[in-house]
Amino acid sequence: MARTPRSSKLLAASRGDIEVDLLIRGGKVFSTATREWVETSLAITDGVIVGWGDRPAKEIIEVAGRHIVPAFIDAHMHLESTKLWIDEFVPLALANGTTTVVADPHEIANVFGVPGVSALIDAAKAQRFQFLVSASSCVPASKFESPGATLGPESVASLLDDYGAIGVAEVMNYPGVIYGDDEVLAKIASANGRRVDGHAPSVRGRDLDAYLTAGVESDHECTTFEEAHEKRQKGMWVFIREGSASKNLRELIKTVKVGGTDRVALCTDDREPSTLIEDGHMNDCLKIAVDCGIRPEDAIVLATSNPAEYHQLYDLGSLGPGYQADVVVLEDLVSFKTNMVFHKGLLVAKDNVALPAAIQPSPPPSWMLSSVNFEQREHYDFSIVLEESDVVRVIVVNENSLLTNERHTPATQLDNLSRIAVIERHHKTGRYGIGFVEGFGIQRGAIASTVAHDAHNIMVVGGLDESSNNDMNVAIERLREIGGGQVAVLDGEILAEVRLNVGGLMSTLRAPEVATQLRTLEDAVHSGLKGALKEPFMTLSFLGLSVIPDLRITDLGLIDVVAFDKTTLKV
Repeated sequence: MARTPRSSKLLAASRGDIEVDLLIRGGKVFSTATREWVETSLAITDGVIVGWGDRPAKEIIEVAGRHIVPAFIDAHMHLESTKLWIDEFVPLALANGTTTVVADPHEIANVFGVPGVSALIDAAKAQRFQFLVSASSCVPASKFESPGATLGPESVASLLDDYGAIGVAEVMNYPGVIYGDDEVLAKIASANGRRVDGHAPSVRGRDLDAYLTAGVESDHECTTFEEAHEKRQKGMWVFIREGSASKNLRELIKTVKVGGTDRVALCTDDREPSTLIEDGHMNDCLKIAVDCGIRPEDAIVLATSNPAEYHQLYDLGSLGPGYQADVVVLEDLVSFKTNMVFHKGLLVAKDNVALPAAIQPSPPPSWMLSSVNFEQREHYDFSIVLEESDVVRVIVVNENSLLTNERHTPATQLDNLSRIAVIERHHKTGRYGIGFVEGFGIQRGAIASTVAHDAHNIMVVGGLDESSNNDMNVAIERLREIGGGQVAVLDGEILAEVRLNVGGLMSTLRAPEVATQLRTLEDAVHSGLKGALKEPFMTLSFLGLSVIPDLRITDLGLIDVVAFDKTTLKV
């Protein structure tokens, strides 16, 4: 693959023989190759940058000395984590200067399989935006999860060859890679020259050597400088993540200070709508990087030319002649607030607001609005019977991190804990796992969610008393009634809820409405249930992901991720 060849018409525009469509004049154009600002005009025709410098133009836009940079590229994200359907996410991304994302749709794939991914791809085609997908490689993430659908090597190959996926998405089953599982290796091999993304939290040393030898090329799960730096030393690309629950940028940006910008890109991975509205998208990552002492020029490269290089998007990431005219005019290099955003030479956002013409309504198909199918019972029994001499395993959550710890706690010292359960919700098996969790601060009442990476079964956390047992039942029944979402319950009453009827993951409401519902829900958890976590539902949603250390829980029970095996509640 190489840069797209351009027509004789564009060459004529480059030479100045014909008028260009648009001239952006009076700004400082950024060269990603030399890290320089060049005071020149940017000429655009048919969505392509055809040259620098003044020439005859049909339209001229004066930018009064502002900085002009390539539009931003999110190296790795999940649309489903925004809780927004595509036509509500795109305006927020465009307003903040992002015109391209590389998404792993494995959340919707875990619920609906290839048809869900296909529906997402079709909905994205209507937007003035590049919503690129990678072929989800781990559906389910491991043998310990129970999704609504599975994707084998043939499905991964089909997404690549028939649906336009640009690479193989994060290979989450890193033990399977390291120990040579044939099916996992077959999925990697299906890339056939395209990129293979990784997911390797805390994988280092010989295990990392094996993971890289298998053909995996990137990772977005680093949490320490030492881990990120070893991976870069060994040739791996590191995507520095700044999401809503996992915020790693301030720690990991040290690797750029030490080792430069090679093989590093920025990504959002999982961002709530409130974060997108209040803080921004990739521009927020740039702002934080600069605040940490990175030169603006180096930070911009991490969100433009580097992700373009990694993902082999050869027409993006630069403002040089011949590149696609995805352009951002910035107000400054501190806030990174956008003045204007262009996609393929068309103005799609102005003054930090997306233009209506850039967005086309593209609702999800009706069959995606019914996906909560757990076995209905008069009462699920979430009680845990223990002897005084028992010692139990406890999942300990950490604020702003996806990693958990395993703690062994005597049965006589459970007062500060909550119960956690996972109910299978795709095939009405009636199966559920139960355990203890520390860190939520919930002593009474319950919270529940159908957003539960990656199998997206129902997760519910409640107090240890019988009243909370009832509240846990009320919560899961409410999720069935509303078609999926997130809910908080106290003394049998619904305190607040967010309806996520698209696969139990996303809403058909407007982004501000979803953000308001989420804030109201989180406020209810903090005030009514005395919850301790800033992002309780984002944290909850990852406790079922059986490929992130140390201890997780699925409908099959507790999972020791380090040993990569099921374990028991009692030690």
